[in-house]
Amino acid sequence: MSELTIKNARILTLTDSQPEPFDGDVFVQGNRIAEIGQALPKRGRVLDAKGLLLMPGFVQSHIHLCQTLFRNTAEDLELLDWLHRKIWPLEAAHNERSLRASVQLGLAELISGGTTAILDMGSVRLTDVIFEEVARAGFRANVGKTFMDFGEGIPDGLWENGRDSLEDAVRLHKKWDGQANGRLKVNLAPRFALSCSENILRDVAALSEERRMIVHTHSSENRKELETVQRQTGMRNLLYYHHLGLDRFHLSAAHCIWLDEEEMELLASTNTHVLHCPSSNLKLGSGIAKIPEMLSRGVRVSVGADGAPCNNNLDVFQEMRLAGLIQKPRVGVNHLSARQIVRAATIGGAQAAGWHQDLGSVEVGKLADLILLDLRQPHAVPSADVYTQLVYAARATDVKTVIVDGQILMENRILTTLDAKAVIRRAEEEFSALLKRTRWP
Repeated sequence: MSELTIKNARILTLTDSQPEPFDGDVFVQGNRIAEIGQALPKRGRVLDAKGLLLMPGFVQSHIHLCQTLFRNTAEDLELLDWLHRKIWPLEAAHNERSLRASVQLGLAELISGGTTAILDMGSVRLTDVIFEEVARAGFRANVGKTFMDFGEGIPDGLWENGRDSLEDAVRLHKKWDGQANGRLKVNLAPRFALSCSENILRDVAALSEERRMIVHTHSSENRKELETVQRQTGMRNLLYYHHLGLDRFHLSAAHCIWLDEEEMELLASTNTHVLHCPSSNLKLGSGIAKIPEMLSRGVRVSVGADGAPCNNNLDVFQEMRLAGLIQKPRVGVNHLSARQIVRAATIGGAQAAGWHQDLGSVEVGKLADLILLDLRQPHAVPSADVYTQLVYAARATDVKTVIVDGQILMENRILTTLDAKAVIRRAEEEFSALLKRTRWP
């Protein structure tokens, strides 16, 4: 069993009992935190973290690894045009090589920025490739089997018969769930109401209950989307999902911008997780989610960057900063604290991705998914309040070391399980080949 001792750190546990940082050491045995204290003996590999902040890794709750290769290619479009004219044709053109390059590129960026786990939307086809690359990189991810069996403008390479999709979801769950020392999970990802039939949504709800799998989808992101859902179903988006039973076990819904009072109360009563993606919501002109109002009702909120082509990066620090800033002119400067935002990006993400018992805080017995940051930078000091410092001053490049499952994935800004230069080279090569294959509408 591997051992790791982190000495002389400034520890931010994010626990209710210890909300402020303190100086100390952390001992990791295997993949879990075994001891926290002062002057711990040096056992196994030793990291000197003097002057560094140790905290739980960030858990981003809404990511599209399959889209990282499309960065900077889908600009100045609203959601539905963005999907139909750019994203779906590109996704449909993926082969194994290009998908592998896209996932590697996304993982390299996420690890470099201090994200240690994600809830990923996955893909319709070739989903095994995503699991393979996550496992190889030593990362932690709950990856989705995407469902798309209904609606206008779906390319042949993305449309899939519902029964085939369900069979593939079961196959993926049997093959991958719990693999890589428990770092892999499988979720059910019906893309959104406009690309999934009522039958498949009912079947997904039943399979979610049967196999205890998270349902990961999009909801109420765009006004035109919402109007179309209402016209087709006679219900607002979240009420439609509730009617079909998607929230009976665990529903994690991205965006949730255009909600009425009834829907916000429904989110709270069903323990539905809202996956807040402020950069994406602004860039696609979708709107601003009512996060303070949701939190005041007890709704569970987390943070995600969404996909690289609607952001255009996967930087959790930018998401946290925007999450705070966009609410201040809308509802007032004191309605969403920096501490609430940091918790949403750690504990909230762990809850949304199904790791609430094991991730999101630094505690004995929890999984050793940890990051070390050097905040002694001109842009970040002085450290009057660590939460404000993390949300409004810190940058992704302040992350120096990343540990997942007790293993070091980045040390002193150098990735250990991915070759950054090779990843970039492959991404550029595969992007050029992908464009040649893409059939534009």
